[in-house]
Amino acid sequence: MLKLIATLCLALVPLAVGAEIEKYANSCKQSICFHWWPKVPAISGWHHDEEQSRRFGANVWVPDGKSFSDADGVIYAEASYKPRTPDIQSLAALIDKDRQFFQKKAADIVIAEGDALRTADGQSLRSLTFFAKSSNQWGRVSYGEEGEFYLIFTLSAHDKASYERLLPLYKEWLASYKESH
Repeated sequence: MLKLIATLCLALVPLAVGAEIEKYANSCKQSICFHWWPKVPAISGWHHDEEQSRRFGANVWVPDGKSFSDADGVIYAEASYKPRTPDIQSLAALIDKDRQFFQKKAADIVIAEGDALRTADGQSLRSLTFFAKSSNQWGRVSYGEEGEFYLIFTLSAHDKASYERLLPLYKEWLASYKESH
């Protein structure tokens, strides 16, 4: 019954036309949680992890033969529905909020501006790197917008060598992403 209610509620949520955003609702604790993520191209040699995608509310990809917990790195994409985050008025505000969150999470984190990445449909994505040796966080996050959504594409690795090995794949993956997929 809860799944039926979640499906009906999701159908009532107004969504932007044009962007191909996957929409999910599932029960979490004692309510219904809504998740949105960009439909992204498949990554050769990787698989979509449905369980972790629903757990984290993101489109999670893991190398074949590995699980989310034992992979050297994962790649995922999120879509934040702007009307559900009225305190964030711009992409710059979203990026600043992420920056503050990670600075509180790891005292030794080094956050730097990365080169902008371009998608297949020409959108320039602002990118930041997040490196924290104490917590083995080596990541790159690229930010964009589509209609009523902020897009967040992430490469998360457990060490610097894995990050550097996976970065070209991440860049290639983003270069093949386009809004009307």
